[in-house]
Amino acid sequence: MRILSGVQSSGKLHIGNYYGAMRQFVQLQDQGEAYYFIANYHALTTIRDPKLALELTRDAALTYLSLGLDPKRAVLFRQSDVKEVLELNWILGTVVPMAHLERATSYKDKVAKGISADFGLYAYPVLMAADILLFSADQVPVGKDQIQHIEFARDWAVKFNTTYVPGYDPADPEGKERGHAPGILKLPSAFVQENAATVPGIDGQKMSKSYGNTLELFGEEKDIKKRIMSIKTDSTPVDAPKPTVDAPLYDLLKLMLPPGEFSDVDASWKAGGKGYGDFKKKLLDAFHVTFGPARQRRQELLNDPGELERILADGADRARAEATRLMEQVRKAVGIP
Repeated sequence: MRILSGVQSSGKLHIGNYYGAMRQFVQLQDQGEAYYFIANYHALTTIRDPKLALELTRDAALTYLSLGLDPKRAVLFRQSDVKEVLELNWILGTVVPMAHLERATSYKDKVAKGISADFGLYAYPVLMAADILLFSADQVPVGKDQIQHIEFARDWAVKFNTTYVPGYDPADPEGKERGHAPGILKLPSAFVQENAATVPGIDGQKMSKSYGNTLELFGEEKDIKKRIMSIKTDSTPVDAPKPTVDAPLYDLLKLMLPPGEFSDVDASWKAGGKGYGDFKKKLLDAFHVTFGPARQRRQELLNDPGELERILADGADRARAEATRLMEQVRKAVGIP
């Protein structure tokens, strides 16, 4: 089974990204042939500062490696290092119905929020489909808000195969029945992590860069401490039991502490006798226990920038070998030498 996962390099990654997605995505390298890419072409829809774009691309790669991605088992690469994705993006776009793009919920949601409706935002699903189809992915881990994009990729793969592969039958996409030809573009499936955590921010809303309420995975220690100590709490007296509803500090403790350790904290929280400051110190300790090894690994990589580039160059070579193989078939099918 081949798994493909991408992360858009559009901002500093935080613990919401980790518990909501990246932890599970990295674990998938143990379940199949895994490809991970830094979606720096996609990021251009929001990042217009070239220095920042380079920094965030590098930061996303460092984050994957620091959190446990093994470049010997999985393929890690920058999207921009595999130019074939742009070629497939154009060829695939020639069979994409305009009506599909016009009803893309992600596009409509962003426009409704006031984001400029440019071509990059409009055509975003086509490039995402090209990423997926270029590597013949079986499964693509996504959030529920991205399922439509996987459905688009499947629809457009069928449209391409029906147009350019003689003998292709959409009812038999792998050509298992006699007389049917397998499609060039493989139909992917969405892998949705049903139990993915929704992580509260320090203000109680969902943790998001947009709200400025995050705890960055690799932020400065003094900033991490300051933000944890500023987590929103109420005016419950020290001696009184603390509420467990609409309590971001409680939810973060439950998320980050091992079950046995959280049981003790839970009992203390409900019994009263300790102030919120004590619990915030407990959360700060939990943060360093959980992410300390990853932060150390990241520092090691920062101290040896040549190692990061070597890993990305090797990943690009391995990714391009696969991309080249598929594009040879695509070019032949459409009549491009």
